[in-house]
Amino acid sequence: MRALVISGGGSKGAFAGGVAQYLIQELKYDYDLYIGTSTGSLLISHLALKKIDKIKQVYTSVNQKSIFSDSPFLIKRDKFNHQEISINHWNVLRRFLKGKKTFGESKNLLKLIKEVFTEEEFSELKTSHKDIVITVSNLSSHETQYKSIKDFSYEDFCDWIWISCNYVPFMSIVYKEGCEWADGGFGSMVPIKEAIDRGATTVDVIVLETEVNYLNNLPSTNAFSLLTNLHGFMMDRIEKQNIAIGKFAANNKNAIINMYYTPTVLTTNSLVFNKQKMTKWWESGYNYAAQKNMDLNEIKPHED
Repeated sequence: MRALVISGGGSKGAFAGGVAQYLIQELKYDYDLYIGTSTGSLLISHLALKKIDKIKQVYTSVNQKSIFSDSPFLIKRDKFNHQEISINHWNVLRRFLKGKKTFGESKNLLKLIKEVFTEEEFSELKTSHKDIVITVSNLSSHETQYKSIKDFSYEDFCDWIWISCNYVPFMSIVYKEGCEWADGGFGSMVPIKEAIDRGATTVDVIVLETEVNYLNNLPSTNAFSLLTNLHGFMMDRIEKQNIAIGKFAANNKNAIINMYYTPTVLTTNSLVFNKQKMTKWWESGYNYAAQKNMDLNEIKPHED
Protein backbone atom coordinates (compact mmCIF):
# COMPACT_ATOMS: atom_id res chain seq x y z
CA MET A 1 0.00 0.00 0.00
CA ARG A 2 1.49 3.32 -1.06
CA ALA A 3 0.75 6.61 0.72
CA LEU A 4 1.46 10.27 0.00
CA VAL A 5 2.00 12.54 3.01
CA ILE A 6 2.20 16.33 2.59
CA SER A 7 3.22 18.51 5.53
CA GLY A 8 1.94 21.92 6.51
CA GLY A 9 3.60 25.02 5.13
CA GLY A 10 1.09 27.67 3.99
CA SER A 11 1.99 29.21 0.64
CA LYS A 12 4.90 26.76 0.33
CA GLY A 13 2.29 24.17 -0.58
CA ALA A 14 2.90 25.23 -4.18
CA PHE A 15 6.29 23.48 -3.98
CA ALA A 16 4.59 20.31 -2.71
CA GLY A 17 2.18 20.48 -5.63
CA GLY A 18 5.09 20.45 -8.06
CA VAL A 19 6.73 17.47 -6.37
CA ALA A 20 3.43 15.55 -6.32
CA GLN A 21 2.83 16.35 -9.98
CA TYR A 22 6.10 14.67 -10.93
CA LEU A 23 5.44 11.64 -8.72
CA ILE A 24 1.95 11.11 -10.14
CA GLN A 25 2.36 12.11 -13.78
CA GLU A 26 5.93 11.07 -14.53
CA LEU A 27 6.59 8.19 -12.13
CA LYS A 28 2.95 7.02 -12.42
CA TYR A 29 2.54 6.44 -8.69
CA ASP A 30 -1.04 5.52 -7.82
CA TYR A 31 -1.59 6.15 -4.13
CA ASP A 32 -4.10 4.31 -1.96
CA LEU A 33 -3.82 6.78 0.91
CA TYR A 34 -3.36 10.55 0.95
CA ILE A 35 -2.74 12.36 4.25
CA GLY A 36 -2.37 16.13 4.46
CA THR A 37 -1.73 18.66 7.17
CA SER A 38 -2.70 22.32 6.70
CA THR A 39 -1.73 23.31 3.15
CA GLY A 40 -1.26 19.60 2.42
CA SER A 41 -4.94 19.05 3.11
CA LEU A 42 -5.81 21.54 0.36
CA LEU A 43 -3.82 19.57 -2.21
CA ILE A 44 -4.61 15.94 -1.60
CA SER A 45 -8.20 15.68 -2.87
CA HIS A 46 -7.33 16.98 -6.33
CA LEU A 47 -4.12 14.96 -6.42
CA ALA A 48 -6.19 11.84 -5.69
CA LEU A 49 -8.54 12.81 -8.53
CA LYS A 50 -5.47 13.39 -10.73
CA LYS A 51 -6.81 16.89 -11.44
CA ILE A 52 -3.36 18.38 -11.11
CA ASP A 53 -3.79 21.17 -13.64
CA LYS A 54 -6.86 22.37 -11.76
CA ILE A 55 -5.20 22.56 -8.34
CA LYS A 56 -2.06 24.06 -9.89
CA GLN A 57 -4.15 26.87 -11.36
CA VAL A 58 -5.63 27.54 -7.92
CA TYR A 59 -2.28 27.53 -6.11
CA THR A 60 -0.67 29.81 -8.67
CA SER A 61 -3.47 32.38 -8.69
CA VAL A 62 -4.44 32.94 -5.04
CA ASN A 63 -3.66 36.12 -3.13
CA GLN A 64 -4.28 37.45 0.38
CA LYS A 65 -7.97 38.17 -0.36
CA SER A 66 -8.44 34.58 -1.51
CA ILE A 67 -7.54 33.42 2.01
CA PHE A 68 -8.35 36.19 4.48
CA SER A 69 -11.73 37.79 5.06
CA ASP A 70 -9.96 39.96 7.65
CA SER A 71 -6.19 40.02 7.23
CA PRO A 72 -3.84 40.63 10.16
CA PHE A 73 -1.00 41.64 7.84
CA LEU A 74 0.09 44.77 6.00
CA ILE A 75 2.12 44.19 2.85
CA LYS A 76 4.02 47.10 1.33
CA ARG A 77 6.95 47.60 -1.02
CA ASP A 78 9.97 49.73 -0.20
CA LYS A 79 11.80 52.05 -2.60
CA PHE A 80 13.79 49.07 -3.90
CA ASN A 81 10.51 47.20 -4.64
CA HIS A 82 11.21 44.69 -1.87
CA GLN A 83 8.19 43.31 -0.03
CA GLU A 84 7.76 44.45 3.58
CA ILE A 85 5.40 42.49 5.83
CA SER A 86 4.13 43.70 9.18
CA ILE A 87 1.17 43.23 11.52
CA ASN A 88 -1.83 45.49 10.93
CA HIS A 89 -1.92 46.76 14.51
CA TRP A 90 -5.03 48.92 14.08
CA ASN A 91 -6.97 46.05 12.57
CA VAL A 92 -5.88 43.71 15.35
CA LEU A 93 -6.81 46.29 18.00
CA ARG A 94 -10.23 46.75 16.39
CA ARG A 95 -10.81 42.99 16.52
CA PHE A 96 -9.79 42.80 20.19
CA LEU A 97 -12.17 45.62 21.07
CA LYS A 98 -14.94 43.62 19.39
CA GLY A 99 -14.06 40.60 21.52
CA LYS A 100 -12.58 38.51 18.68
CA LYS A 101 -10.25 35.67 19.66
CA THR A 102 -7.82 35.86 16.74
CA PHE A 103 -5.84 38.53 14.88
CA GLY A 104 -7.50 37.68 11.55
CA GLU A 105 -10.22 35.61 9.86
CA SER A 106 -9.85 33.12 7.01
CA LYS A 107 -13.48 32.64 5.99
CA ASN A 108 -12.63 33.40 2.37
CA LEU A 109 -10.54 30.23 2.34
CA LEU A 110 -13.60 28.13 3.21
CA LYS A 111 -15.48 29.73 0.32
CA LEU A 112 -12.56 28.97 -2.00
CA ILE A 113 -12.44 25.33 -0.89
CA LYS A 114 -16.12 24.87 -1.73
CA GLU A 115 -15.72 26.62 -5.07
CA VAL A 116 -12.77 24.48 -6.10
CA PHE A 117 -13.72 21.11 -4.57
CA THR A 118 -17.20 20.21 -5.81
CA GLU A 119 -19.78 17.82 -4.38
CA GLU A 120 -19.38 15.64 -7.48
CA GLU A 121 -15.63 15.38 -6.89
CA PHE A 122 -16.25 14.59 -3.23
CA SER A 123 -18.67 11.78 -4.15
CA GLU A 124 -16.21 10.34 -6.68
CA LEU A 125 -13.48 10.12 -4.05
CA LYS A 126 -15.75 8.86 -1.27
CA THR A 127 -16.88 5.90 -3.38
CA SER A 128 -13.37 5.09 -4.62
CA HIS A 129 -10.83 2.75 -3.00
CA LYS A 130 -8.67 5.74 -2.07
CA ASP A 131 -8.69 7.26 1.38
CA ILE A 132 -8.23 11.00 1.90
CA VAL A 133 -7.28 11.95 5.47
CA ILE A 134 -7.11 15.43 6.98
CA THR A 135 -5.07 16.32 10.10
CA VAL A 136 -6.69 18.65 12.63
CA SER A 137 -5.93 19.84 16.17
CA ASN A 138 -8.63 19.65 18.84
CA LEU A 139 -7.70 22.46 21.22
CA SER A 140 -10.43 21.53 23.70
CA SER A 141 -9.21 17.96 24.27
CA HIS A 142 -5.53 18.59 23.39
CA GLU A 143 -5.66 15.87 20.73
CA THR A 144 -4.48 15.48 17.16
CA GLN A 145 -7.25 13.87 15.13
CA TYR A 146 -7.44 12.50 11.58
CA LYS A 147 -10.61 12.92 9.54
CA SER A 148 -11.24 10.48 6.67
CA ILE A 149 -13.41 11.39 3.71
CA LYS A 150 -15.20 8.05 4.23
CA ASP A 151 -16.75 9.27 7.49
CA PHE A 152 -18.24 12.65 6.60
CA SER A 153 -20.66 14.57 4.42
CA TYR A 154 -19.44 17.08 1.84
CA GLU A 155 -20.06 20.10 4.09
CA ASP A 156 -18.33 18.55 7.08
CA PHE A 157 -15.32 17.40 5.06
CA CYS A 158 -14.85 20.89 3.60
CA ASP A 159 -14.95 22.22 7.17
CA TRP A 160 -12.18 19.80 8.21
CA ILE A 161 -10.00 20.85 5.27
CA TRP A 162 -10.48 24.49 6.26
CA ILE A 163 -9.88 23.80 9.95
CA SER A 164 -6.63 21.98 9.13
CA CYS A 165 -5.31 25.19 7.53
CA ASN A 166 -6.26 27.67 10.26
CA TYR A 167 -2.97 28.84 11.75
CA VAL A 168 -4.23 30.34 15.01
CA PRO A 169 -4.02 33.13 16.18
CA PHE A 170 -3.48 34.66 12.72
CA MET A 171 -6.43 32.81 11.18
CA SER A 172 -9.87 31.64 12.34
CA ILE A 173 -10.46 29.38 15.31
CA VAL A 174 -13.43 27.10 14.58
CA TYR A 175 -16.08 25.82 17.00
CA LYS A 176 -17.41 22.47 15.80
CA GLU A 177 -18.86 19.39 17.53
CA GLY A 178 -18.66 21.19 20.87
CA CYS A 179 -14.90 21.82 20.59
CA GLU A 180 -12.45 24.44 19.37
CA TRP A 181 -10.30 23.38 16.41
CA ALA A 182 -7.21 24.74 14.67
CA ASP A 183 -4.36 23.93 12.28
CA GLY A 184 -3.39 20.26 12.20
CA GLY A 185 0.28 21.25 12.30
CA PHE A 186 0.04 22.13 15.99
CA GLY A 187 -0.10 18.41 16.69
CA SER A 188 1.17 16.61 13.61
CA MET A 189 3.07 18.64 11.05
CA VAL A 190 4.27 15.57 9.13
CA PRO A 191 1.88 12.65 9.83
CA ILE A 192 4.11 9.79 8.66
CA LYS A 193 3.22 7.53 11.59
CA GLU A 194 -0.49 7.87 10.83
CA ALA A 195 0.11 6.67 7.27
CA ILE A 196 2.02 3.63 8.55
CA ASP A 197 -0.59 2.92 11.23
CA ARG A 198 -3.21 2.85 8.45
CA GLY A 199 -1.26 0.17 6.61
CA ALA A 200 1.10 2.00 4.27
CA THR A 201 4.21 0.03 3.33
CA THR A 202 5.72 2.75 1.12
CA VAL A 203 5.32 6.41 2.04
CA ASP A 204 6.34 9.38 -0.09
CA VAL A 205 6.68 12.36 2.24
CA ILE A 206 6.85 16.00 1.13
CA VAL A 207 8.24 18.21 3.90
CA LEU A 208 7.94 21.94 3.29
CA GLU A 209 11.14 22.84 5.14
CA THR A 210 14.82 22.35 4.43
CA GLU A 211 16.40 19.18 5.78
CA VAL A 212 19.12 21.25 7.48
CA ASN A 213 18.32 24.48 9.30
CA TYR A 214 19.79 27.38 7.30
CA LEU A 215 17.84 30.20 8.92
CA ASN A 216 18.67 32.40 11.89
CA ASN A 217 15.80 34.78 12.60
CA LEU A 218 16.55 38.41 13.33
CA PRO A 219 15.79 39.66 16.85
CA SER A 220 12.08 40.32 17.48
CA THR A 221 11.07 43.95 17.01
CA ASN A 222 7.69 43.79 18.77
CA ALA A 223 5.25 41.40 20.46
CA PHE A 224 3.84 40.17 17.16
CA SER A 225 7.19 39.34 15.57
CA LEU A 226 8.11 37.56 18.82
CA LEU A 227 4.90 35.53 18.56
CA THR A 228 5.67 34.68 14.92
CA ASN A 229 9.19 33.53 15.83
CA LEU A 230 7.83 31.49 18.74
CA HIS A 231 5.28 29.77 16.49
CA GLY A 232 8.01 29.04 13.97
CA PHE A 233 10.20 27.49 16.65
CA MET A 234 7.37 25.27 17.94
CA MET A 235 6.35 24.10 14.47
CA ASP A 236 9.96 23.28 13.62
CA ARG A 237 10.28 21.16 16.78
CA ILE A 238 6.98 19.38 16.07
CA GLU A 239 8.06 18.67 12.49
CA LYS A 240 11.38 17.12 13.51
CA GLN A 241 9.69 15.05 16.21
CA ASN A 242 7.05 13.80 13.73
CA ILE A 243 9.75 12.75 11.27
CA ALA A 244 11.76 10.92 13.95
CA ILE A 245 8.66 9.09 15.20
CA GLY A 246 7.63 8.28 11.63
CA LYS A 247 11.02 6.79 10.81
CA PHE A 248 10.93 4.74 14.00
CA ALA A 249 7.47 3.38 13.11
CA ALA A 250 8.67 2.60 9.58
CA ASN A 251 11.66 0.65 10.88
CA ASN A 252 9.44 -1.40 13.18
CA LYS A 253 7.06 -2.31 10.36
CA ASN A 254 9.62 -2.57 7.54
CA ALA A 255 8.00 0.31 5.65
CA ILE A 256 9.88 2.42 3.12
CA ILE A 257 9.95 6.21 3.44
CA ASN A 258 10.98 8.52 0.60
CA MET A 259 11.60 12.08 1.83
CA TYR A 260 11.30 15.23 -0.30
CA TYR A 261 12.47 18.40 1.47
CA THR A 262 12.65 21.90 0.02
CA PRO A 263 16.28 22.38 -1.10
CA THR A 264 16.29 26.08 -0.09
CA VAL A 265 14.42 28.39 2.29
CA LEU A 266 11.40 29.49 0.24
CA THR A 267 9.97 32.15 2.55
CA THR A 268 10.07 33.34 6.16
CA ASN A 269 6.31 34.08 6.21
CA SER A 270 4.20 31.33 4.68
CA LEU A 271 0.96 33.22 5.40
CA VAL A 272 1.74 35.67 2.60
CA PHE A 273 0.41 34.45 -0.74
CA ASN A 274 2.23 35.82 -3.79
CA LYS A 275 1.13 34.51 -7.19
CA GLN A 276 4.48 34.99 -8.90
CA LYS A 277 6.45 33.29 -6.14
CA MET A 278 4.00 30.39 -5.83
CA THR A 279 4.12 29.79 -9.58
CA LYS A 280 7.91 29.64 -9.36
CA TRP A 281 7.77 27.31 -6.34
CA TRP A 282 5.47 24.87 -8.14
CA GLU A 283 7.93 24.59 -11.02
CA SER A 284 10.82 24.30 -8.53
CA GLY A 285 9.08 21.40 -6.80
CA TYR A 286 8.57 19.56 -10.08
CA ASN A 287 12.19 20.08 -11.14
CA TYR A 288 13.50 19.09 -7.71
CA ALA A 289 11.57 15.80 -7.74
CA ALA A 290 12.82 15.07 -11.25
CA GLN A 291 16.43 15.74 -10.28
CA LYS A 292 16.19 13.76 -7.04
CA ASN A 293 14.82 10.68 -8.81
CA MET A 294 17.42 11.02 -11.57
CA ASP A 295 20.17 11.08 -8.92
CA LEU A 296 18.68 8.05 -7.17
CA ASN A 297 18.59 6.09 -10.41
CA GLU A 298 22.22 6.94 -11.10
CA ILE A 299 23.48 5.63 -7.75
CA LYS A 300 21.54 2.36 -7.88
CA PRO A 301 23.85 -0.62 -8.50
CA HIS A 302 23.63 -2.00 -12.03
CA GLU A 303 22.64 -5.63 -12.46
CA ASP A 304 25.07 -7.88 -14.35
